[in-house]
Amino acid sequence: MELLWFIPTHGDGRYLATAIGGRECNFSYFQQIAQAVDNLGFSGALLPTGRSCEDAWVLASSLIAVTRQMRFMIAIRPGLMSPGLSARMAATFDRVSNGRLQIHVVTGGDPVELAGDGVHLSHDERYELTDEFLRVWKDISSGLEINFSGKYFQIKGGKLLFTSVQKPHPPLWFGGSSFVAQQIAAKHVDVYLTWGEPPQQVAEKIASVRKLAAEQGRTLRFGIRLHVIVRDTETQAWDAANDLIKYVSDEAIANAQKIFARMDSEGQRRMTQLHNGDRKALEISPNLWTGVGLVRGGAGTALVGDSDTVIARMEEYAKLGIDIFILSGYPHLEEAYRVAELLFPRLPLQKPSNINQTQMFSPVGELIGFENFPKQQ
Repeated sequence: MELLWFIPTHGDGRYLATAIGGRECNFSYFQQIAQAVDNLGFSGALLPTGRSCEDAWVLASSLIAVTRQMRFMIAIRPGLMSPGLSARMAATFDRVSNGRLQIHVVTGGDPVELAGDGVHLSHDERYELTDEFLRVWKDISSGLEINFSGKYFQIKGGKLLFTSVQKPHPPLWFGGSSFVAQQIAAKHVDVYLTWGEPPQQVAEKIASVRKLAAEQGRTLRFGIRLHVIVRDTETQAWDAANDLIKYVSDEAIANAQKIFARMDSEGQRRMTQLHNGDRKALEISPNLWTGVGLVRGGAGTALVGDSDTVIARMEEYAKLGIDIFILSGYPHLEEAYRVAELLFPRLPLQKPSNINQTQMFSPVGELIGFENFPKQQ
Protein backbone atom coordinates (compact mmCIF):
# COMPACT_ATOMS: atom_id res chain seq x y z
CA MET A 1 0.00 0.00 0.00
CA GLU A 2 1.29 3.44 -0.97
CA LEU A 3 0.14 6.66 0.77
CA LEU A 4 0.48 10.17 -0.57
CA TRP A 5 -0.56 13.47 0.99
CA PHE A 6 -1.82 16.76 -0.46
CA ILE A 7 -0.37 20.28 -0.57
CA PRO A 8 -3.35 22.70 -0.36
CA THR A 9 -2.31 25.48 -2.72
CA HIS A 10 -5.88 26.79 -2.89
CA GLY A 11 -6.03 27.47 0.87
CA ASP A 12 -6.20 25.73 4.22
CA GLY A 13 -7.73 26.09 7.65
CA ARG A 14 -9.54 24.39 10.51
CA TYR A 15 -13.04 24.91 9.13
CA LEU A 16 -14.65 24.95 5.70
CA ALA A 17 -16.31 27.97 4.04
CA THR A 18 -15.07 30.53 6.57
CA ALA A 19 -12.03 32.65 7.32
CA ILE A 20 -12.34 31.65 10.97
CA GLY A 21 -9.44 29.34 11.74
CA GLY A 22 -8.02 29.97 8.29
CA ARG A 23 -4.30 30.38 7.76
CA GLU A 24 -2.04 32.16 5.35
CA CYS A 25 -0.84 29.73 2.71
CA ASN A 26 2.56 31.05 1.73
CA PHE A 27 5.81 29.42 0.72
CA SER A 28 6.85 28.89 4.34
CA TYR A 29 3.67 26.95 5.03
CA PHE A 30 3.92 24.85 1.88
CA GLN A 31 7.52 24.07 2.79
CA GLN A 32 6.43 22.91 6.24
CA ILE A 33 3.87 20.53 4.71
CA ALA A 34 6.33 19.22 2.12
CA GLN A 35 8.99 18.58 4.75
CA ALA A 36 6.42 16.83 6.97
CA VAL A 37 5.48 14.61 4.03
CA ASP A 38 9.15 13.95 3.38
CA ASN A 39 10.08 13.16 6.98
CA LEU A 40 6.99 11.20 7.99
CA GLY A 41 7.32 8.67 5.20
CA PHE A 42 4.52 9.49 2.78
CA SER A 43 5.66 8.46 -0.66
CA GLY A 44 4.78 11.85 -2.10
CA ALA A 45 2.21 14.58 -2.41
CA LEU A 46 -0.33 15.75 -4.96
CA LEU A 47 -0.35 19.42 -5.93
CA PRO A 48 -3.69 20.60 -7.37
CA THR A 49 -4.07 22.46 -10.65
CA GLY A 50 -6.35 25.20 -11.94
CA ARG A 51 -6.85 28.91 -11.59
CA SER A 52 -7.88 28.53 -7.95
CA CYS A 53 -4.38 27.24 -7.11
CA GLU A 54 -0.81 28.43 -7.08
CA ASP A 55 1.00 27.09 -10.13
CA ALA A 56 2.01 23.53 -9.28
CA TRP A 57 5.14 23.38 -11.47
CA VAL A 58 6.64 26.55 -10.04
CA LEU A 59 5.84 25.65 -6.43
CA ALA A 60 6.99 22.04 -6.67
CA SER A 61 10.24 23.13 -8.30
CA SER A 62 10.89 25.43 -5.35
CA LEU A 63 10.37 22.53 -2.94
CA ILE A 64 12.86 20.13 -4.54
CA ALA A 65 15.82 21.52 -2.64
CA VAL A 66 14.13 21.40 0.78
CA THR A 67 13.05 17.73 0.51
CA ARG A 68 14.97 14.48 0.14
CA GLN A 69 12.79 11.62 -1.03
CA MET A 70 9.14 12.59 -1.48
CA ARG A 71 7.73 12.53 -4.99
CA PHE A 72 5.76 15.42 -6.46
CA MET A 73 2.58 14.67 -8.41
CA ILE A 74 2.13 17.57 -10.84
CA ALA A 75 -0.40 18.03 -13.64
CA ILE A 76 0.17 18.29 -17.34
CA ARG A 77 -2.81 19.92 -19.05
CA PRO A 78 -3.65 18.79 -22.61
CA GLY A 79 -5.13 21.79 -24.38
CA LEU A 80 -3.21 24.26 -22.21
CA MET A 81 0.28 22.89 -22.84
CA SER A 82 1.93 21.49 -25.94
CA PRO A 83 3.23 17.90 -25.77
CA GLY A 84 6.81 18.91 -26.52
CA LEU A 85 6.96 21.75 -24.00
CA SER A 86 5.40 19.67 -21.23
CA ALA A 87 7.77 16.79 -22.03
CA ARG A 88 10.74 19.13 -21.56
CA MET A 89 9.29 20.48 -18.32
CA ALA A 90 8.74 16.97 -17.00
CA ALA A 91 12.19 15.74 -18.02
CA THR A 92 13.91 18.75 -16.45
CA PHE A 93 11.98 18.41 -13.20
CA ASP A 94 12.68 14.68 -13.07
CA ARG A 95 16.39 15.24 -13.69
CA VAL A 96 16.79 18.06 -11.19
CA SER A 97 14.85 16.15 -8.52
CA ASN A 98 16.67 12.86 -9.25
CA GLY A 99 13.59 10.98 -10.36
CA ARG A 100 10.95 12.36 -8.00
CA LEU A 101 8.25 13.33 -10.50
CA GLN A 102 4.84 11.75 -11.01
CA ILE A 103 2.65 13.13 -13.79
CA HIS A 104 -1.05 13.78 -13.21
CA VAL A 105 -2.86 14.09 -16.54
CA VAL A 106 -5.74 16.58 -16.13
CA THR A 107 -8.09 17.13 -19.06
CA GLY A 108 -10.28 19.57 -17.11
CA GLY A 109 -13.99 19.58 -16.36
CA ASP A 110 -15.08 23.21 -15.95
CA PRO A 111 -16.00 24.80 -19.31
CA VAL A 112 -16.04 28.28 -17.77
CA GLU A 113 -12.50 28.01 -16.41
CA LEU A 114 -11.28 26.36 -19.61
CA ALA A 115 -12.79 29.15 -21.71
CA GLY A 116 -10.86 31.60 -19.57
CA ASP A 117 -7.70 29.77 -20.61
CA GLY A 118 -8.70 29.80 -24.27
CA VAL A 119 -10.01 26.22 -24.55
CA HIS A 120 -13.42 26.00 -26.25
CA LEU A 121 -13.93 22.28 -26.75
CA SER A 122 -16.72 19.94 -25.73
CA HIS A 123 -16.21 17.24 -23.11
CA ASP A 124 -15.50 14.46 -25.62
CA GLU A 125 -13.37 16.70 -27.83
CA ARG A 126 -11.13 17.45 -24.86
CA TYR A 127 -10.59 13.73 -24.35
CA GLU A 128 -9.89 13.24 -28.06
CA LEU A 129 -7.23 15.94 -27.70
CA THR A 130 -5.90 14.20 -24.59
CA ASP A 131 -5.56 10.96 -26.54
CA GLU A 132 -3.47 12.66 -29.24
CA PHE A 133 -1.48 14.58 -26.63
CA LEU A 134 -0.49 11.45 -24.72
CA ARG A 135 0.45 9.56 -27.88
CA VAL A 136 2.88 12.34 -28.78
CA TRP A 137 4.04 13.05 -25.22
CA LYS A 138 4.93 9.45 -24.46
CA ASP A 139 6.95 9.00 -27.64
CA ILE A 140 8.82 12.27 -27.28
CA SER A 141 9.47 11.60 -23.60
CA SER A 142 10.85 8.18 -24.48
CA GLY A 143 13.52 9.77 -26.66
CA LEU A 144 11.92 9.23 -30.07
CA GLU A 145 11.80 11.83 -32.83
CA ILE A 146 8.17 12.39 -33.71
CA ASN A 147 6.27 13.40 -36.82
CA PHE A 148 2.56 13.39 -36.09
CA SER A 149 -0.48 14.60 -37.97
CA GLY A 150 -3.73 14.53 -36.04
CA LYS A 151 -6.92 16.50 -35.56
CA TYR A 152 -5.46 18.68 -32.80
CA PHE A 153 -1.67 18.44 -33.17
CA GLN A 154 0.69 18.76 -36.13
CA ILE A 155 4.18 17.82 -34.97
CA LYS A 156 7.25 17.87 -37.20
CA GLY A 157 10.56 16.66 -35.84
CA GLY A 158 9.50 16.71 -32.21
CA LYS A 159 12.17 15.35 -29.88
CA LEU A 160 13.67 15.60 -26.43
CA LEU A 161 17.42 16.02 -26.05
CA PHE A 162 17.57 15.69 -22.26
CA THR A 163 15.48 12.70 -21.19
CA SER A 164 14.15 11.98 -17.71
CA VAL A 165 15.79 9.90 -14.99
CA GLN A 166 12.78 7.58 -14.83
CA LYS A 167 12.47 5.39 -17.92
CA PRO A 168 10.85 5.47 -20.34
CA HIS A 169 9.31 8.57 -18.70
CA PRO A 170 7.86 9.60 -15.32
CA PRO A 171 4.75 7.55 -14.49
CA LEU A 172 1.39 8.83 -15.73
CA TRP A 173 -1.61 9.09 -13.40
CA PHE A 174 -5.10 9.88 -14.63
CA GLY A 175 -8.60 10.21 -13.25
CA GLY A 176 -11.83 10.39 -15.22
CA SER A 177 -15.19 8.72 -14.64
CA SER A 178 -16.74 8.97 -18.10
CA PHE A 179 -16.39 6.06 -20.49
CA VAL A 180 -14.21 8.04 -22.87
CA ALA A 181 -11.92 8.97 -19.95
CA GLN A 182 -11.66 5.32 -18.97
CA GLN A 183 -10.69 4.47 -22.54
CA ILE A 184 -7.90 7.04 -22.44
CA ALA A 185 -6.65 5.62 -19.15
CA ALA A 186 -6.68 2.08 -20.51
CA LYS A 187 -4.57 3.08 -23.52
CA HIS A 188 -1.99 5.35 -21.96
CA VAL A 189 -1.49 5.66 -18.22
CA ASP A 190 0.16 3.74 -15.41
CA VAL A 191 -2.26 4.54 -12.56
CA TYR A 192 -6.01 5.12 -12.77
CA LEU A 193 -7.41 7.36 -10.03
CA THR A 194 -10.91 7.62 -8.63
CA TRP A 195 -12.39 9.97 -6.10
CA GLY A 196 -13.73 8.44 -2.91
CA GLU A 197 -17.00 6.90 -4.00
CA PRO A 198 -18.68 4.04 -2.08
CA PRO A 199 -16.89 0.69 -2.53
CA GLN A 200 -19.50 -0.75 -4.88
CA GLN A 201 -19.20 2.17 -7.28
CA VAL A 202 -15.41 2.02 -7.11
CA ALA A 203 -15.52 -1.72 -7.83
CA GLU A 204 -17.61 -1.14 -10.95
CA LYS A 205 -15.24 1.54 -12.19
CA ILE A 206 -12.16 -0.63 -11.61
CA ALA A 207 -13.77 -3.56 -13.42
CA SER A 208 -14.55 -1.36 -16.41
CA VAL A 209 -11.05 0.09 -16.65
CA ARG A 210 -9.43 -3.31 -16.18
CA LYS A 211 -11.50 -4.73 -19.03
CA LEU A 212 -10.62 -1.84 -21.33
CA ALA A 213 -6.93 -2.12 -20.43
CA ALA A 214 -6.93 -5.88 -21.06
CA GLU A 215 -8.30 -5.20 -24.54
CA GLN A 216 -5.21 -3.04 -25.09
CA GLY A 217 -2.94 -5.76 -23.70
CA ARG A 218 -2.15 -3.59 -20.67
CA THR A 219 -2.52 -3.62 -16.89
CA LEU A 220 -2.86 -0.63 -14.58
CA ARG A 221 -2.53 0.17 -10.91
CA PHE A 222 -5.43 1.87 -9.12
CA GLY A 223 -5.53 4.71 -6.65
CA ILE A 224 -8.14 6.65 -4.70
CA ARG A 225 -8.31 10.28 -3.57
CA LEU A 226 -9.89 10.77 -0.13
CA HIS A 227 -9.91 13.07 2.86
CA VAL A 228 -9.48 11.39 6.23
CA ILE A 229 -10.63 12.30 9.73
CA VAL A 230 -9.06 9.83 12.13
CA ARG A 231 -9.05 10.17 15.90
CA ASP A 232 -8.49 7.99 18.95
CA THR A 233 -12.22 7.18 19.19
CA GLU A 234 -15.18 7.06 16.82
CA THR A 235 -16.95 9.77 18.80
CA GLN A 236 -13.98 12.12 18.55
CA ALA A 237 -13.74 11.51 14.81
CA TRP A 238 -17.39 12.29 14.13
CA ASP A 239 -17.23 15.33 16.38
CA ALA A 240 -14.27 16.54 14.32
CA ALA A 241 -16.18 15.96 11.08
CA ASN A 242 -19.16 17.96 12.29
CA ASP A 243 -16.84 20.64 13.63
CA LEU A 244 -15.20 20.99 10.21
CA ILE A 245 -18.48 22.17 8.64
CA LYS A 246 -19.97 24.04 11.58
CA TYR A 247 -19.58 27.39 9.78
CA VAL A 248 -20.89 26.13 6.43
CA SER A 249 -24.05 28.08 5.66
CA ASP A 250 -26.89 27.17 3.34
CA GLU A 251 -25.85 30.12 1.18
CA ALA A 252 -22.29 28.78 0.88
CA ILE A 253 -23.63 25.36 -0.11
CA ALA A 254 -25.95 26.86 -2.72
CA ASN A 255 -23.17 28.99 -4.23
CA ALA A 256 -20.79 26.04 -4.42
CA GLN A 257 -23.38 23.71 -5.90
CA LYS A 258 -24.21 26.30 -8.57
CA ILE A 259 -20.57 26.27 -9.66
CA PHE A 260 -20.42 22.47 -9.67
CA ALA A 261 -23.59 22.30 -11.78
CA ARG A 262 -21.96 24.19 -14.66
CA MET A 263 -19.20 21.58 -14.94
CA ASP A 264 -19.36 18.78 -17.49
CA SER A 265 -17.11 16.50 -15.44
CA GLU A 266 -18.68 13.08 -14.89
CA GLY A 267 -16.57 12.66 -11.75
CA GLN A 268 -17.89 15.91 -10.29
CA ARG A 269 -21.44 14.92 -11.16
CA ARG A 270 -20.97 11.64 -9.31
CA MET A 271 -19.48 13.44 -6.30
CA THR A 272 -22.40 15.88 -6.18
CA GLN A 273 -24.96 13.09 -6.45
CA LEU A 274 -23.65 11.56 -3.25
CA HIS A 275 -25.21 14.38 -1.21
CA ASN A 276 -27.11 16.66 -3.67
CA GLY A 277 -26.29 19.65 -1.49
CA ASP A 278 -28.24 18.20 1.45
CA ARG A 279 -26.46 18.13 4.80
CA LYS A 280 -29.03 15.81 6.42
CA ALA A 281 -27.56 12.46 5.34
CA LEU A 282 -23.84 12.84 4.77
CA GLU A 283 -22.68 9.32 5.70
CA ILE A 284 -23.41 7.62 2.38
CA SER A 285 -21.54 4.38 3.15
CA PRO A 286 -20.16 3.11 6.46
CA ASN A 287 -17.68 5.77 7.67
CA LEU A 288 -17.67 7.49 4.24
CA TRP A 289 -18.77 11.09 4.79
CA THR A 290 -19.62 13.66 2.10
CA GLY A 291 -19.52 16.83 4.20
CA VAL A 292 -16.41 18.17 2.46
CA GLY A 293 -18.13 18.00 -0.92
CA LEU A 294 -20.88 20.40 0.16
CA VAL A 295 -18.54 23.30 -0.64
CA ARG A 296 -15.40 21.74 -2.14
CA GLY A 297 -15.12 20.64 -5.73
CA GLY A 298 -13.34 17.47 -6.74
CA ALA A 299 -12.58 15.09 -3.90
CA GLY A 300 -15.51 15.56 -1.54
CA THR A 301 -15.58 12.49 0.70
CA ALA A 302 -13.71 11.57 3.86
CA LEU A 303 -13.13 8.40 5.82
CA VAL A 304 -14.18 9.11 9.40
CA GLY A 305 -13.44 6.97 12.44
CA ASP A 306 -10.88 5.63 14.84
CA SER A 307 -7.74 3.91 13.63
CA ASP A 308 -9.28 0.43 13.48
CA THR A 309 -12.27 1.64 11.49
CA VAL A 310 -10.36 3.76 9.00
CA ILE A 311 -7.88 0.97 8.37
CA ALA A 312 -10.74 -1.49 7.86
CA ARG A 313 -12.32 0.79 5.28
CA MET A 314 -9.00 1.26 3.51
CA GLU A 315 -8.56 -2.49 3.41
CA GLU A 316 -12.01 -2.81 1.81
CA TYR A 317 -10.82 -0.58 -1.03
CA ALA A 318 -7.53 -2.48 -1.18
CA LYS A 319 -9.41 -5.73 -1.75
CA LEU A 320 -11.02 -4.13 -4.78
CA GLY A 321 -7.59 -3.40 -6.25
CA ILE A 322 -6.74 0.01 -4.77
CA ASP A 323 -3.13 0.06 -3.61
CA ILE A 324 -2.51 3.84 -3.69
CA PHE A 325 -4.27 6.29 -1.36
CA ILE A 326 -3.96 10.06 -1.81
CA LEU A 327 -5.14 11.46 1.50
CA SER A 328 -5.67 14.90 3.01
CA GLY A 329 -7.17 16.53 6.08
CA TYR A 330 -7.82 19.96 7.55
CA PRO A 331 -5.52 21.60 8.44
CA HIS A 332 -3.08 19.73 6.25
CA LEU A 333 0.05 20.18 8.34
CA GLU A 334 -1.32 18.87 11.62
CA GLU A 335 -3.37 16.13 9.98
CA ALA A 336 -0.32 14.80 8.13
CA TYR A 337 1.24 14.09 11.52
CA ARG A 338 -1.99 12.65 12.93
CA VAL A 339 -2.41 10.24 10.01
CA ALA A 340 1.21 9.14 10.26
CA GLU A 341 0.94 8.58 14.00
CA LEU A 342 -2.40 6.76 14.01
CA LEU A 343 -2.33 4.81 10.73
CA PHE A 344 1.22 4.28 9.51
CA PRO A 345 2.37 1.80 12.17
CA ARG A 346 -0.47 -0.56 11.29
CA LEU A 347 -0.51 -0.39 7.50
CA PRO A 348 1.60 -2.42 5.03
CA LEU A 349 3.21 0.67 3.57
CA GLN A 350 5.61 0.86 0.67
CA LYS A 351 8.66 2.66 2.00
CA PRO A 352 10.06 5.58 -0.03
CA SER A 353 13.12 4.46 -1.95
CA ASN A 354 16.50 6.13 -1.58
CA ILE A 355 15.86 8.21 -4.67
CA ASN A 356 18.87 10.46 -4.22
CA GLN A 357 21.21 7.66 -5.24
CA THR A 358 20.04 8.10 -8.84
CA GLN A 359 22.47 9.97 -11.06
CA MET A 360 21.21 12.12 -13.92
CA PHE A 361 23.18 12.22 -17.16
CA SER A 362 24.56 15.64 -18.06
CA PRO A 363 26.51 16.63 -21.18
CA VAL A 364 30.18 17.57 -20.85
CA GLY A 365 30.51 20.83 -22.70
CA GLU A 366 27.90 22.93 -24.49
CA LEU A 367 25.63 21.51 -27.18
CA ILE A 368 26.78 22.33 -30.71
CA GLY A 369 24.21 24.42 -32.53
CA PHE A 370 21.71 23.69 -29.72
CA GLU A 371 21.34 20.21 -31.19
CA ASN A 372 24.39 17.92 -31.10
CA PHE A 373 26.32 16.66 -28.10
CA PRO A 374 30.07 17.37 -28.24
CA LYS A 375 32.27 14.32 -28.79
CA GLN A 376 34.15 13.11 -25.74
CA GLN A 377 37.92 12.59 -26.09
